[in-house]
Amino acid sequence: MKRSIALLVGINLAIIAVLVFAYPRQTIAPGTLIAGHASLAEDCFACHVPFRGTPSRKCVACHKGNDIGVTTTKGKPLPARKSPSTFHRTLKANDCVACHADHAGVVALRPGGRFSHQSLGEATRRDCNACHAKPADTLHRPLSGPCHTCHGTEKWRPATFDHTKWFTFDRDHAAACSVCHTQADYRQYTCYGCHEHTPGKIRAEHIEEGIRDYERCVACHRNADKEAAERGQGKWPGASKRKHHDDDD
Repeated sequence: MKRSIALLVGINLAIIAVLVFAYPRQTIAPGTLIAGHASLAEDCFACHVPFRGTPSRKCVACHKGNDIGVTTTKGKPLPARKSPSTFHRTLKANDCVACHADHAGVVALRPGGRFSHQSLGEATRRDCNACHAKPADTLHRPLSGPCHTCHGTEKWRPATFDHTKWFTFDRDHAAACSVCHTQADYRQYTCYGCHEHTPGKIRAEHIEEGIRDYERCVACHRNADKEAAERGQGKWPGASKRKHHDDDD
């Protein structure tokens, strides 16, 4: 009985194997091909290698990296609106199927997280907007600085930047980023956008107290706690913890 079952299973597997190789599109294709590859619909092995998927060497045999976005695979120039693909030219290695799915439905079958930003050149990794649209939420809309200031390439969330390390937002400082950071370089800031602050007034008040180092506000003023600032308890990285007074003045 067991021998008969094993024989029956073997025959069925053999039939399936024959069907897969004889009619791969009808038996195992996850969906129709994209329009550009429609002519290959009956020639699965033009791109696939049995039991090995689609190696990149099959793709680059037709799609040369330097020609992508410039000419078709037949050498015909593409319309002017198709700009040269500098993105593909900066790839460190060919892994075409990490990004491209030529069958409708194959994306659902692809293992998650296969694409790695580490395959991109350094300049491309930092030019996030070359591939990704800028978020339109209220937090990101007013920002103009580079994405990598806050985000890494491994995960979008959580962001890698911790603002409390530099300055703590409280009810007295619930301001938009552009109020303090008036330039795209978020390492630069100004505190003269609010209250009664003016460079002259701040200088006079600090000199009167014997405080000479008054240009780096967050060295002492890490939040709205004025008493903490007067005690020299600023938490700015690298800030001096000495008392900011000059007894000789």
